[in-house]
Amino acid sequence: MNMNMNMNLELEPCITFNPRQCCGHACVRGLRIRVSDILEMLAQGVGQDELLADSPDLEAADIHACLHFAARRAAIA
Repeated sequence: MNMNMNMNLELEPCITFNPRQCCGHACVRGLRIRVSDILEMLAQGVGQDELLADSPDLEAADIHACLHFAARRAAIA
């Protein structure tokens, strides 16, 4: 298995869906941090370091998982 495959396997569990949390939207590791919020902040120019400082439960791998999730969704559309 190549490095990209390993990375994909590690990122997938970071994104969770729970119909009783955040209206079932994609969230980071079951936290009340929506993937769309992370992506929106990144798009507005908020840096990874600032995101991590503002959300102590968030990890760098979570941000990468959000980007990976968005890339996969964009490829489907």
